Amino acid sequence: MSRRVRRRIARRGKERVDCVEIDENLSLDRKGILDWIRLPDDTVIQLFSCLNYRDRANLSSTCRSWRILGKSPCLWQELDLRPHKCDTFAAASLASRCQNLQKLRFRGLESANAIINLQARNLREISGDCCKKMTDATLSVLAARHEALECLQIGPDFCERISSDAVKAVAICCRQLQKLRLSGIHEVDADAMNALAKHCLNLTDIGFIDCRKVDETALGNVGSVCFLSVAGTTNIKWNLVLQPWSKLPHLTGLDVSRTDINPSTVLRFFSSFHSLKVLSALNCPALENDATFISNNNHKGKMLLAVFTDILKGVSTLSANTSEDRRNVCLNWRKFKTKDRESEGIMNWLEWILSHSLLRVSEGNPPGLDNFWLNQGSTLLHSFIRSAQEEVQERAATALATFVVIDDENASIDTGRADAVMRDGGIHLLLNLARSWREGLQSEAAKAIANLSVNANVAKAVAEEGGISILANLAGSVNKLVAEEAAGGLWNLSVGEEHKGVIAEAGGVKALVDLIFKWSRTTGGEGVLERSAGALANLAADDKCSMEVSSVGGVRALVALARNCKDEGVQEQAARALANLAAHGDSNGNNAAVGQETGSLEALVQLIHSPHDGVRQEAAGALWNLSFDDRNREAIAAVGGVEALVALAQSCSNASHGLQERAAGALWGLSVSEVNSIAIGRGGGVAPLIALAQSNAEDVHETAAGAIWNLAFNPGNALRIVEEGGVPTLVHLCSSSISKMARFMSALALAYMFDGRMDEIALTGTSTESTSKSVSLDGARKMALKNIEAFVLTFSDPRAFSAAAASSAPTALTQVTESARIQEAGHLRCSGAEIGRFVAMLRNPSSILKACAAFALLQFTIPGGRHAQHHVGLLQNAGAPRVLRASAAATGAPLGAKIFARIVLRNLEQHQKRSLV
Repeated sequence: MSRRVRRRIARRGKERVDCVEIDENLSLDRKGILDWIRLPDDTVIQLFSCLNYRDRANLSSTCRSWRILGKSPCLWQELDLRPHKCDTFAAASLASRCQNLQKLRFRGLESANAIINLQARNLREISGDCCKKMTDATLSVLAARHEALECLQIGPDFCERISSDAVKAVAICCRQLQKLRLSGIHEVDADAMNALAKHCLNLTDIGFIDCRKVDETALGNVGSVCFLSVAGTTNIKWNLVLQPWSKLPHLTGLDVSRTDINPSTVLRFFSSFHSLKVLSALNCPALENDATFISNNNHKGKMLLAVFTDILKGVSTLSANTSEDRRNVCLNWRKFKTKDRESEGIMNWLEWILSHSLLRVSEGNPPGLDNFWLNQGSTLLHSFIRSAQEEVQERAATALATFVVIDDENASIDTGRADAVMRDGGIHLLLNLARSWREGLQSEAAKAIANLSVNANVAKAVAEEGGISILANLAGSVNKLVAEEAAGGLWNLSVGEEHKGVIAEAGGVKALVDLIFKWSRTTGGEGVLERSAGALANLAADDKCSMEVSSVGGVRALVALARNCKDEGVQEQAARALANLAAHGDSNGNNAAVGQETGSLEALVQLIHSPHDGVRQEAAGALWNLSFDDRNREAIAAVGGVEALVALAQSCSNASHGLQERAAGALWGLSVSEVNSIAIGRGGGVAPLIALAQSNAEDVHETAAGAIWNLAFNPGNALRIVEEGGVPTLVHLCSSSISKMARFMSALALAYMFDGRMDEIALTGTSTESTSKSVSLDGARKMALKNIEAFVLTFSDPRAFSAAAASSAPTALTQVTESARIQEAGHLRCSGAEIGRFVAMLRNPSSILKACAAFALLQFTIPGGRHAQHHVGLLQNAGAPRVLRASAAATGAPLGAKIFARIVLRNLEQHQKRSLV
């Protein structure tokens, strides 16, 4: 070909620049741009070979000539159907391209039943996973339709429905078989073994892995075998294998990992099996617990691979280059390997069986292997990531994703193992693997990155190496497995505040929202949806990112999930994301946007009825945040939110503290409206809130106290609180809680209840339509006022009070303010009616209530408070300055009330001065 595209190196000053150089003979259009349609055929085919099947199909559809080239036999020698749904129709549509197919990988029983329709009778290699439902009939048909098979691998799942009958059928049909690896099959009896020995004369590699029963005696009849693995297989009678297996003249490698083999059998193998070169015995307890065997280094020239031997050193002896870095032994071996086919066969087999064993061991996570993982295991896995065998690379990445996990449910990983991965450059290797065009490698690498990123140091390393951009790109994959693992990686990375902005800049927010829109319309996408919603929930906690989520349609996507998805994990994360979006009421419009989205409030109220605590907790949290908006508050009540939340509060006495807090918090938010407050009281909400106020958990009883404070504003509710035994509970909180806010709000609730307004209700009737419970208001009042007084006195420094009474200097009042200030009280926002009630309380005959009211108004007006300016305006409108001056000058008033009133006046003046500046 005379036309070609090549690379050249130009120089810009001292800088070398890589440029594209176009051959002069290439056809250019009028603007001097390369005409891609006129590229030579071999260039187009090379381009196709770098793409996955889906992209090849898309590229083939651009024109007729490329469609023909897309069917070139050289592009269809290998086919990986695992990422795709392969049914009979799909297989038949691919049949015209598969006449020269050599290698096939599939996943699941449906694909296994469908691939016979590919008409690929020249297949040399079939590899299937997730085949635990595969039966003898399916495997027998596969063998009968593909008689040219040289390699058959089914696993690593347990295929218990496959028996000796299928193995016998494989032996009879596939006489050119060289490699047979089956996992978890029920039994391989003598007839099956003898059939393999009789018909498969070229069978050199056998793996009966994790099988229940294998006829170890008949196995010795397969004289052609060079590599044998019985890893994880049970019921092997080791006292019977020596004589028949010693007849295997070519046995070079033997894998007995994860079995109960004993030291004496291993030693007899070493002395009797003259052709044996490698024995792999990872995670064999009988060997690892025998100190004498461990110290015995006389292996008769055989290589023993175990957790107590130097595996890297042993494997490096296969290489001709003895000076190489043993950490990269597999990569360097391939770089310097000789033409020794036997050594190449051993290395390929070792990579396969070691990667498989390490994955199985990591899944079981047996105790006592920490030193092995830190010193050898992680390094071996890094080496296998560089393997030329794709299957080995995938298993290594999966094992890295697995061996670091301590507790999957709580997303905790082993710090030492994560550090080992970073120390040996594992993050860089995994990110390179994630860049592969092969989707199997992409998904496993993304899974490993996701799990490791639970560790903050790993997450930082992933971000520094550009991993966030890689994951954001993978999240846009049309392959569900790739997108799911990438979304999981973004979920874990988004926990770190420093990573949220980077994810947004990399396009991760839009990619996650797009995933929800795409997979919410199909079945089987729950994993993608949960991870995407979880990542968006983390991102929505950041103000800037929350606006990005809203701007790309995230509110609509998340509401759709909350409304339509039935999976509890998805529901929980969608509700959590909506809760976080609604948490920025003062800084952006997302709170209102969530409330105004069609069906959002109905969906969240419906989720309150979920049988799953996690879903109910997040839904209640979302309603709590949304209730800060006046319109949302009334709309929630209109769709049954009051009834749902009261029922939740009544049913969560034994639930988690998080659920209890959010249930009380949502009722607190709704009760800001007096209409809702009355509805909560009449609907039975008082008793459960009192019960929650008795919780030992600070967050729970503080939130319940806030809700009771709001309810107590209404005289009917105040009487209900007394009737339900709420006074002793509030008194206890007021005097004993370690939370200043709980004590403060309990005192305010008691002040509301006994400022005189409840007395009229108590005299004229009852708080309910039925008969009133017998209560002693006088006794309750005395108890309440005594504890209110004690509470206020705890914030009264006698020396500071004396100094403030004797001086009009601002510093004296400042000292009192600092000693009395409750920092969190600045977040409370009162209505005009509430402020008016405190102003009226300043005129109350009770000196205790006067002091309490002045103390409360001090908290609400301290400059710098979140709602201080709002409260100052309400006080001005209520004519409070005149009342405050009267209180400050009253001769018979308590000193505390007078000082607090002076401070409130000063706060009003300071705010007024600032407003004039």
